[in-house]
Amino acid sequence: MKKIDVVHFLLKNLSDVPQRETATAFAPTNIALCKYWGKRNQELNLPVTSSLSVSLNQKGAAVKLKINSRAHDVIFLNDQAVDLNSEFSQKLISFLNLFRAKQKWNVDIEIKSNIPIAAGLASSACGFASLVLALNELFQWNLSSEKLSILARLGSGSASRSIEHGFIEWHAGKEETGMDSYSKKLAAEWPELCVGLCIVNDQQKEISSREAMQRTIETSQLYSAWPEKVSHDLISLKEAIASHDFELLGRTAESNAIAMHATMMDAHPPIIYSSSKTLHMMQKIWELRAEGLSVFFTQDAGPNLKLLFLKKDEEVLKEKFSMMEIIEPFVMPACF
Repeated sequence: MKKIDVVHFLLKNLSDVPQRETATAFAPTNIALCKYWGKRNQELNLPVTSSLSVSLNQKGAAVKLKINSRAHDVIFLNDQAVDLNSEFSQKLISFLNLFRAKQKWNVDIEIKSNIPIAAGLASSACGFASLVLALNELFQWNLSSEKLSILARLGSGSASRSIEHGFIEWHAGKEETGMDSYSKKLAAEWPELCVGLCIVNDQQKEISSREAMQRTIETSQLYSAWPEKVSHDLISLKEAIASHDFELLGRTAESNAIAMHATMMDAHPPIIYSSSKTLHMMQKIWELRAEGLSVFFTQDAGPNLKLLFLKKDEEVLKEKFSMMEIIEPFVMPACF
């Protein structure tokens, strides 16, 4: 099955003509506590394993779509026009083409992101999720969150987890069509939980997640142990979330991230996203934990760390990591 087939199936009997002139939507970025690393189907972005994340409420991407009368799309990223021939634009346009196979329409796309692009902070996740949410509004499809997560997944796998806020589990599914591979929100909140963004490098990474995943699957001997590791970690994380056991959550998330990066380092050629600053920060976190401070980290496909801690330790950690931006995933800001 191709992406276009999935789109046609999910939108069967729904409008293929925009019902509004404009539509806007916001989607949060998400930080995986149990990682998605590896595809069983690259065309449909179907994962080898399930994964679990927490969204970062006000951090993410907002998209505005406006029907235009031109013969082409126009794309703006953070108020700057983007070359339509760039890799960034071509990926967006290819995705939009899935929804205009029958009816031709073009749009002005305004994207505003408050996180670095392609730096290991799931910018593609919130980008494609916000685009799908805006299309849902533009066409008035009124799709369920599960169907929206499937559509978002076609743009970027982790976008499946950015349709909603909170703890999100992306089910790997087993069907070749991918219709059982979608994300669902867990019925749990944790107001005291904090995530600290420690940006050591906001530049675009040299090796994309897509390329790194495939190289890991094809060449890393350690990857064979990854699915079993994920299976155990998912159980532990859901237990931790249900009982608000922070030590279990932090220990499991940190172990999962280290394991993912170990499989990459075992690839050929090795994939190493960590910089000397990343390693220095890890060491600092381990030293603080040895001193009795309950703080853990997770790391995605980039050099930047995300600290996990509870609200009661916020002031102490702000002193230790002055450049850290603190997010409270379950406390929405007043202006949200």
